[in-house]
Amino acid sequence: MPTSEPVRLGRKRALPSCPNPLFLQWLTELRDEAKEKGLKIQYTYQKAISSLNKYPLPLQNAKEAKILQNFGDGICKILDEKLQRYYRENGPDAPSHTLPKGAPPPGRQDNNSLAPSRKKNAAGDQRKEGGGGRKKREYIPQKRSGGYAVLLTLYRQSQIPGSKGYMFKMELQREAQPLCDKSFTVTDVGSKYTAWSSVSTLIQKNLVIKTHNPARYSLTEEGLALAERLESIKDGTEEVDRGEVRSEGQEEEEEDSPGVVDLTGSDDDEEEGTHPAESLTCVVQPRGETDGTAQNSQATSRKPNLGSLLPGAYEIILCVDFIETTGGSQHRKQELVKELQRNGVNFDVRKLNVGDFLWVAREKVEPVPGQLRAPAGRELVLDYIVERKRMDDLCGSIIDGRFREQKFRLKRCGLRRPIYLVEECGTAASHLSLPESTLQQAIVNTQVVDGFFVKRVQDVRESAAYLTVMTRHLTKLYQNCTLICRSRELEGDGGSDDDDGGGPSCSLISFAEFNHGAVKNKCQTVREVFARQLMQISGLSGDKAAAILEHYNSPHSLLTAYEQCVSEADKEKLLSSIRYGKLKRNLGPALSRTVCQLYCTQGALS
Repeated sequence: MPTSEPVRLGRKRALPSCPNPLFLQWLTELRDEAKEKGLKIQYTYQKAISSLNKYPLPLQNAKEAKILQNFGDGICKILDEKLQRYYRENGPDAPSHTLPKGAPPPGRQDNNSLAPSRKKNAAGDQRKEGGGGRKKREYIPQKRSGGYAVLLTLYRQSQIPGSKGYMFKMELQREAQPLCDKSFTVTDVGSKYTAWSSVSTLIQKNLVIKTHNPARYSLTEEGLALAERLESIKDGTEEVDRGEVRSEGQEEEEEDSPGVVDLTGSDDDEEEGTHPAESLTCVVQPRGETDGTAQNSQATSRKPNLGSLLPGAYEIILCVDFIETTGGSQHRKQELVKELQRNGVNFDVRKLNVGDFLWVAREKVEPVPGQLRAPAGRELVLDYIVERKRMDDLCGSIIDGRFREQKFRLKRCGLRRPIYLVEECGTAASHLSLPESTLQQAIVNTQVVDGFFVKRVQDVRESAAYLTVMTRHLTKLYQNCTLICRSRELEGDGGSDDDDGGGPSCSLISFAEFNHGAVKNKCQTVREVFARQLMQISGLSGDKAAAILEHYNSPHSLLTAYEQCVSEADKEKLLSSIRYGKLKRNLGPALSRTVCQLYCTQGALS
């Protein structure tokens, strides 16, 4: 049987070579030996290979690899022994970060070798080598299954003139749902899988490729050919042998096998799958429907309503971060809850990854006969978010740097109306670590420079009163609006900044996407880490950091620019003419000199 092409998981563009090819080669050999013997440690070696591929720096010895995931004492000891043997055979000065001449270059990763093969397939391969046996059947997804819908949707999108060639997850789920009998977001009773689970099978079969973060899904050449056949079969122009037709349950079973490793797999896929009620694209078609023209026209006519909430079909709910009700001064925090209850505010306590209070439009859902609980309604986040600060908390957050970071995260959370709710401490303000004038200046800067709306109150009761008034105001403001779900993933679909929420239609983010995107310690890009690094410099605000990032998006690009400067004076003035903020002011020579000293000084700063 001709060998099939290896499954290509991950990025389209070529990845840089591993800076530790010797360790990579030895781990690959260890994994292959364990696989031949049927040992489960092969999966441990595979995880170590994956971690090593992601590490961008050369390692001098295996002990340094202990900082990587899946590198324990046993693996490090084996690699160190092999390294010492390599030095004895090639000399103590032999290069340890290049392969010996004539050695085959190790691949980045061989996931296909770990795909668990069934016994009947192994037996069939042996019969094939011996000259007998049947031909391996081709994988074709079952009609109206998740894989079928995803392939057809990606194919149709690729045929549109000017198509971008890929689709984001939420966009793909929304467009593929009318072609599938099973929901892409809500699990069936007694099952933990959705139609989206079949995407892992498509990736493993080299039909779909997943790249970038947020994930982008596109067809491979094999996937494009199969999708064309499915489209022609649907139109009745071709009849082919179904071959190996997998049901949804079989795809899910195959996905659960421990040997399949997805390089681009992220935690958000699994996390979103466990919260189906928070999704906004749940449309389940009856199993009896066909794929005819009538169904297509029906799906097209229903498309504008996917992810939208009509007036009267939702209610405005105040969401309170659970930190505001637990820990710290329990009496004061419980007083806030009692005041909200006394004022008749419809609120919900939950975990918010950014901010202390916000409002959601929750869909009104009728109970289903025969079910214990009514299905959870869809939720869209209104464009208002509140960060509550007491004067003592404000003082502490300024000292430890949380104040600037919180403002930076609030600006990037996707909501257009951030609010700072400042509670005065009365006479307690005179006993704080910072003078009151400094705290007042920080509040003014938050409003004038950062563009936040600042509301001052005296105590917890006034805070509850403000939240009550805001809840009633937003309820009236949105009562006649049709709310449409937008995704922050989609380019150019972020809505206009001048949208005040008072029009007949509003574009809002789902709560699930908002809260996941606001995770504090999630994996960050080099650009985000560079911005945080710059903001640690005294006097360098978020606007100034953003202006620097427009010219130099990474430390490497900034250091390259410094190296190209002729003199030290040019280095110190490199950033001085960069304009920032609405007034387009220059950063100035003082701040430019400070940044230059940080990145160009060898050794410790004096």
